[in-house]
Amino acid sequence: MQITVVDHPLLKAKMTRLRDINTDCATFRRTIGEVAMLLTFEAAAGIPMEECQVTTPLCETTGSRIHGTVNVIPILRAGLGFMEGVLTVLPEANVGHIGMSRNETTLEPMEYYCKLPKDLDAYTIVVDPMLATGGSAVAAVDQLKKRGLKNICFMCLVAAPEGVLKLNAAHPDVKIYAAALDDHLNEKGYIVPGLGDAGDRIFGTL
Repeated sequence: MQITVVDHPLLKAKMTRLRDINTDCATFRRTIGEVAMLLTFEAAAGIPMEECQVTTPLCETTGSRIHGTVNVIPILRAGLGFMEGVLTVLPEANVGHIGMSRNETTLEPMEYYCKLPKDLDAYTIVVDPMLATGGSAVAAVDQLKKRGLKNICFMCLVAAPEGVLKLNAAHPDVKIYAAALDDHLNEKGYIVPGLGDAGDRIFGTL
């Protein structure tokens, strides 16, 4: 499996809070934003950089700045829970959205909404809290590539081996960054041990 699991004490502590069934909606929402900030530092490691000159109070020196632009694309709806944390770290990023839902007849994911930034050459981070079966992630990346995006990575809270393998097989060029790689999927397609339905816990829905 090709996946980067970010191993950091702060992430582990915050992930424990997210997994806890007793964590209330407000705390869950705040904590997922904090985790998104920490994960973004790792996922942004591949952003192209360039040297630039900067004047300090003492002299001129050489610094660095982002070369080009960065896109962040949450998969609706749960991916929206990442956005405050991601944009705290990358306030200059352009934000697109892609909505995926399951066709009740074929059970396959299908796109119902897509609005992308103009720069298709930008470094693009696709965000969704859970990488479970991998169906929505693969379908979303399929659609983004069809529209011309190339330099894509995927960032999530929790991944299951099944989802990682499926995304690896379909898009081996897409790097995956996660706070945790869990054990397996249950018969209903939920990640075990997981943290339940991230969207419902972010937005306080059933």
